[in-house]
Amino acid sequence: MESIEISAKTEEEAVALALAELGLGRSEVEVVVVKKGRTGILGFGSEGVKVRVTPLANLPEERIGNIGMAKEVLEALLSHMSIPATVNLENRSTVDQDTAALDIRGEDLGVLIGRRGETLGALQYLVNLMISRRVRARVGVMVDVEGYRQRRQESLQHLARRVADRVKSVGRPITLEPMTPAERRIIHLELRDHPDVMTQSVGVGDERKVSVVPKDNAREGPP
Repeated sequence: MESIEISAKTEEEAVALALAELGLGRSEVEVVVVKKGRTGILGFGSEGVKVRVTPLANLPEERIGNIGMAKEVLEALLSHMSIPATVNLENRSTVDQDTAALDIRGEDLGVLIGRRGETLGALQYLVNLMISRRVRARVGVMVDVEGYRQRRQESLQHLARRVADRVKSVGRPITLEPMTPAERRIIHLELRDHPDVMTQSVGVGDERKVSVVPKDNAREGPP
């Protein structure tokens, strides 16, 4: 059974249509967002979402095994933490690649996210470390909670564009709040091809920030 691509108004609707056509359940497929939707103005210019849905049976056995192992490890960790939740396998389109994601679903899961996503980052690191040691190879699995990472990514991309417009308008740099390396990377990638501004990281340690500066007076800085 081959992959299929379905377009709809929302990702959830597109996935539901694909599952119905394939005759499979959500846990039996991998979903990749091929094209994100776009909200138009007063209904004009809007675009739907396109997803590619692939039966897990079509994926390499090694990849399926590693992801399945990571899912079991995450479920065991949640059980030891006495947190009632379910873990769903998804595929996310990140800023520069498609990544296997284990999305934790449940109620009152803010404790798993933590301040600026620090707890979630630590949980992801622990899961990947445990699996990598088992298979003696690097395994890249994203751990998310109720789609937090996807929402945060989209929020930061929107913030980057707004700040860039402001910097272009006022002609002087604007420095954002402290961010994790992954969040700074989102800002850098979102604005790397901007014609009027560029980004550079400033500060040290937990206080490292992204500064958006006009290209006329910008200096290259480390990411």
